[in-house]
Amino acid sequence: MADWNRGHGSVDDMLDAENKRLAENLATKVSRLKSLAYDIDREADDQNEYLDSMDSNFLSATGLLSGSVKRFSTMVRSGRDNRRILCYVSVGLVLVFFLLYYMVSRIQR
Repeated sequence: MADWNRGHGSVDDMLDAENKRLAENLATKVSRLKSLAYDIDREADDQNEYLDSMDSNFLSATGLLSGSVKRFSTMVRSGRDNRRILCYVSVGLVLVFFLLYYMVSRIQR
């Protein structure tokens, strides 16, 4: 019976060593998952800050565009003289755009 107790003790030692090894592996995996979760949280916070700044930029651009549209509508509704000036300005802007496009395309060649 004493032999059985000695053999049982070595099995217990082997099981304890195996449990310690598995516990260390599990602790390593848990720490990696914790680090990954922290990185995901930090990235989500960074993305939320970026989206919030984009939202404020879009709101300011919307305000600028709505003001420009109001001024343009007022100019169109005002009178015939303003319409003529509006046509000249529009044609001039289109010509300047094509001139700049031509110059840029010539520079790139």
